[in-house]
Amino acid sequence: VQLQASGGGLVQAGGSLILSCAASESIFSNYHMGWYRQAPGKERELVATIFITDNTNYADSVKGRFTISRDRAENIAYLQMNSLKPEDTAVYYCKAYRIGRATYWGQGTVVTVSS
Repeated sequence: VQLQASGGGLVQAGGSLILSCAASESIFSNYHMGWYRQAPGKERELVATIFITDNTNYADSVKGRFTISRDRAENIAYLQMNSLKPEDTAVYYCKAYRIGRATYWGQGTVVTVSS
């Protein structure tokens, strides 16, 4: 298993969760890391990316509420999710990618936000 996602769960609106994506060192050091989500009946969408340079970008829908980070010592990428809304309910996936190289996906972790 190249990527292992965890941390999903059930939370009330306004609450917080932190997702983790553990990767092998060979991937973590050389790939951009991203979080995606897929809500029922919808296409998978990009939530946040942290590049090899540690620059980040976010979907407009999560800016100011979500923070992506990486721990290079532990080879883990995190997605801190605050002020959660029911529309954040989805299966969340982590992805490691780099142009010209293989793309890796973690298994999904379910986030459910109740109103």
